[in-house]
Amino acid sequence: MRTMSETVEAVRHGELRVEAVARASLDRIRQFDPALHAFLSVDAERALHRASQLDQARSRAQPIGALAGAVLAVKDNICTSAGCTTCGSRMLERFHSAYDAHVVERLESAGAILIGKTNLDEFAMGSSTENSAFGPTRNPWDARRVPGGSSGGSAAAVAARLVHAALGSDTGGSIRQPAALCGVTGLKPSYGRVSRYGLVAFGSSLDQIGPLTADARDAALLLNVMAGHDPRDSTCAAEVVPDYVAALQRPVSGLRIGLPEEYFGEGLSVAVRDAVSAAVEVLKSRGATPVRVTLPHTPYATACYYIVAPAEASSNLARFDGMRYGRRAEGGADLLDTYTRSRGEGLGAEVKRRIMIGTYALSSGYHDAYYDKALRVRTLIRRDFDTAFKQVDLIASPVAPTTAFELGEKALDPLAMYLSDIYTISANLAGLCAISVPCGFDALGLPIGLQLMGPVTGEEKLLSVAHHYQQATDFHCRIPQAFETKEAA
Repeated sequence: MRTMSETVEAVRHGELRVEAVARASLDRIRQFDPALHAFLSVDAERALHRASQLDQARSRAQPIGALAGAVLAVKDNICTSAGCTTCGSRMLERFHSAYDAHVVERLESAGAILIGKTNLDEFAMGSSTENSAFGPTRNPWDARRVPGGSSGGSAAAVAARLVHAALGSDTGGSIRQPAALCGVTGLKPSYGRVSRYGLVAFGSSLDQIGPLTADARDAALLLNVMAGHDPRDSTCAAEVVPDYVAALQRPVSGLRIGLPEEYFGEGLSVAVRDAVSAAVEVLKSRGATPVRVTLPHTPYATACYYIVAPAEASSNLARFDGMRYGRRAEGGADLLDTYTRSRGEGLGAEVKRRIMIGTYALSSGYHDAYYDKALRVRTLIRRDFDTAFKQVDLIASPVAPTTAFELGEKALDPLAMYLSDIYTISANLAGLCAISVPCGFDALGLPIGLQLMGPVTGEEKLLSVAHHYQQATDFHCRIPQAFETKEAA
């Protein structure tokens, strides 16, 4: 099966028609998605119309863009003017955005075909894609297990090769964790590297949009298009965007790879530990030098995150009250009753839980004790990374403590679910770039991910090391046997 980069090249050289590629993707979605439920909506008519336009433009020797031939899916918390943007919530079940997100504009301008919207934990709050109001997504490697979250639909769609790539959002690991559990590559760019304009906000100081792809080359190609300044997002960095694809050829030799002792302790499964250790040995064989580092405030990261993120969610989700946005309940006795009924009907249990936690942390008498203290801890976590990156170029670690768990296994235990992100949340708190790449399988045949973290705007080095690792291994090439039955374009 061709990767996105290979398909784009084939289209550019006239070996493939864009319409044929789009039809092949639609065929696979029709065949396989009923069992996976990776998609919440598919716009076949729009995708084929756009594909036909690109084929006609190419036949006239007109520019078709760097991504012509790439078929992508979009997580359904990223606004698109076509169709609904539901955030996996009954609150926004019929919401139509008046505009496209910045990343959607960029990708379509580059010739990408955006074929549909993918499932997610409601408002991106979850680690399993079980919190969606429209039902869970299943892991392509084992339908009894979760795909991870909150970008589980995007990860599953790429793992099953229903699309070449998909967009996700990452607030505390929501790209990297599902990428690891589904055996694909998932990149969280540095905070500010990609515009958040059009992303429905969860945690505004944490959220980043990024790609889920088959390999690091495809991630680099997408980041070339997605990254860059956008004046509509005040947090978007006004920095020159390098050529990430060209940077893939940078040598690994001489790089120092940090191994934080706090990420290899209690709670990490033996299978994940062994796979990550073996991956580090591969990088060592390519000339990298492993270096022990310490990130001493790591034990406080989970508690810090689950104050900062819910506090920001409490503020951001206040707009979904049935008046300004979202579902409005019938029969409210007054304005307050209408608010209460609307939010009670429209929001799920996990979203309500996080709003209440965040509101409590921000309330009078508790703001200093919880939120302000969490911000101070966040600063200490960032300083840990600053110190570590004076010693090493990148940091390697597991992505998740275990492989994919069974559907329902952690649904009634929020704390156990939150610990699924124990190795990923620090990168969001510190604003770092990070990537998950497939690095092995456990005894049950479930994928394992290697996390590489880099300093702010360190994506070139991050993608280069990921690419070199994938040149030496084939874990990223494997797809679940059930989805090998029909060749994709």
